[in-house]
Amino acid sequence: MLGLMQPKKLLISSLITHAARHHGTTEVVSKTVEGSVHRYTYADVERRSRQLARVLLGLGVKAQDRVATLAWNGHRHLEIYYTVSGMEAICHTINPRLHPDDITYIIDHAQDCVVFVDTSFAPLIAEIAPRIAGSVRAVVMMTEPALMPDIPMPAGMRLLCYEDLMAGADEDYAWPEFDENTASGLCYTSGTTGRPKGVLYSHRSTLLHAFAVNMAGALGFKATDRILPVVPMFHVNAWGIPHAAPMAGAALVMPGRHLDGKSLAELMNQERVTMSAGVPTVWMGLLQHLRASGERLATVERIMTGGSACPPLLIEAFGDEYGIEVQHGWGMTELSPVGTYNSPKPAQAGLTREQRYQHTLKQGRALYGVDMKIVNDAGEELPWDGVQFGDLKVRGPFVASAYFGEPAGSALDAEGWFATGDVATIDPDGFMEITDRSKDVIKSGGEWISSITLENIAVSHPDVAEAAVVAALHPKWDERPVLLVMPKPGRTIDPASVLEVYEGKVAKWWLPDAVLVVDELPHTATGKLQKTTLRTKYRHYLDQQPGQQTVPAPG
Repeated sequence: MLGLMQPKKLLISSLITHAARHHGTTEVVSKTVEGSVHRYTYADVERRSRQLARVLLGLGVKAQDRVATLAWNGHRHLEIYYTVSGMEAICHTINPRLHPDDITYIIDHAQDCVVFVDTSFAPLIAEIAPRIAGSVRAVVMMTEPALMPDIPMPAGMRLLCYEDLMAGADEDYAWPEFDENTASGLCYTSGTTGRPKGVLYSHRSTLLHAFAVNMAGALGFKATDRILPVVPMFHVNAWGIPHAAPMAGAALVMPGRHLDGKSLAELMNQERVTMSAGVPTVWMGLLQHLRASGERLATVERIMTGGSACPPLLIEAFGDEYGIEVQHGWGMTELSPVGTYNSPKPAQAGLTREQRYQHTLKQGRALYGVDMKIVNDAGEELPWDGVQFGDLKVRGPFVASAYFGEPAGSALDAEGWFATGDVATIDPDGFMEITDRSKDVIKSGGEWISSITLENIAVSHPDVAEAAVVAALHPKWDERPVLLVMPKPGRTIDPASVLEVYEGKVAKWWLPDAVLVVDELPHTATGKLQKTTLRTKYRHYLDQQPGQQTVPAPG
């Protein structure tokens, strides 16, 4: 017997139609690529999205065609999000920070037919246009006629203007209904270990993820919130914010291309932002600006950080100096992306200030819809004691089962678990803490050393701006940690003083065998430390240092 409820499909178009009908006057504010501020409402977003659907039909876009974007966070990008998926095509967001060769590969692999491009990426599209002509028949610049760049296009590929196309389009499009399991979005991993891989989302998975992140124990948006997603819309759907905010009726403030501390502080105060989300490097830049300028953030209540481990000093500084709560989350492209969020349970009510800050460093507990476990090298599940750490696996209705172009289920083990590539512990209350990536963990004398822990301690040194720890080969202990530190502007780092900050915080045998001061550290296109490059460069560093002293290993 089936339930007697209306069989309404979980479709992405329902999010923007809900926002337009029930929160129609709520603002969407955008800092444009050109520098001006654009503002309109959810009702306007929905209306213009229907117009854009007419445009895409006129360009020959059909159901399940891939339509790509190379764009910052802005109102036109939001319209593309809802239009493409709403008309049963697939919205393919591309990270413009990737190498042009990777972008070319991604467009070719996805077989995108139309690419929408912000004007700031005109040189990029000019460079790759001849190489993507096999599938792309139109490039649409996301601007007005007066600001159109002059880009030579190969034969068979048209250069079009977004607002020109919109001016000639009707608003009479009606959102279709179809199977909620239909593919809706495509996002490629950053390709740090080989070619990027595509993760193909469905309407159902996207809505379930939006429901999950909107729970009170996660992002928990309210209609009174004004949300600024610093995390780009080309990076895993801006962590689901463009879908979750309209669901809740929260206002959106889009920062465009300028993500430095000064620009963010100005926009946050001007637009009365209450919540923001981004990676730790962004918050470090904002903190440095606030301290240097003496500015404060008048309305910001909390910020979400993810993408990489959050240094303790960020949590303490924003909390103690500015009264802003820093909330840790974790996820990945394959999880839509948010999998855990660090919000307290009753057991955390009695924590001291120091204990609370320490607890906040954990990546958090599973959202509804995500199950997780840690396993040893033999695949046996390990206990949730907060001590033992192992390979982290996840499963759930918004977790990928395969990569785009590969057989369904091919990314899962026999029991349906997806291996994240992270090493983690889970405490008795279910709070997970990433201790490393499986390829970054340092195995010394049969024991594991967490590079993330060593990096977080290093950046507490007053002269250190950023730190990276990699494993170097050692003739006796197999691997030993080597610490690379980058100084803050105008500062000089004394390596011996860096080692002193570890005193009482880690076992002696965890101490790095070498502290190297470097001018800069490489990053991936998503802002993470590029450990692959560093591992290759410093893998044999200790072999090349005769007489290098090492601390005693365990046992």
